[in-house]
Amino acid sequence: MTAAESSGQLPVRGESDIVLARQRVRQLTQELKFSLVDQTKMITAASELSRNTLIYGGGGTMEWRILQEGVRAGLRLAFVDEGPGIADVTLAMKDGWTSGSGLGMGLSGSKRLVNEFDIQSAPGRGTRVTITRWK
Repeated sequence: MTAAESSGQLPVRGESDIVLARQRVRQLTQELKFSLVDQTKMITAASELSRNTLIYGGGGTMEWRILQEGVRAGLRLAFVDEGPGIADVTLAMKDGWTSGSGLGMGLSGSKRLVNEFDIQSAPGRGTRVTITRWK
């Protein structure tokens, strides 16, 4: 893998972009030799978060970066939008809470699938959700 391939971004502007994001995350986790279970967890989280980016944020980007810390490798994804933001992040992280018609498992469910989870949001300033999974 070259340095140019260690990071990048994809637009999340429509349903087809969610599919492309899932495919890219699958490719990256395979290149990193994640187990099938860990691949599935990261792809599922990416799917949920890219859908949130599209539906609630009005679209945005998925940024990705391959991490190397000593002998361990990981994949960090950030889902960034400039939408309305989240008024109450604590409430939004509760299982079952939804601002729309979903099941309310996107944010909290995604957090359970990864090793590191961070959310930054404010009303009128958009949302940035960053997730990391280590091999």
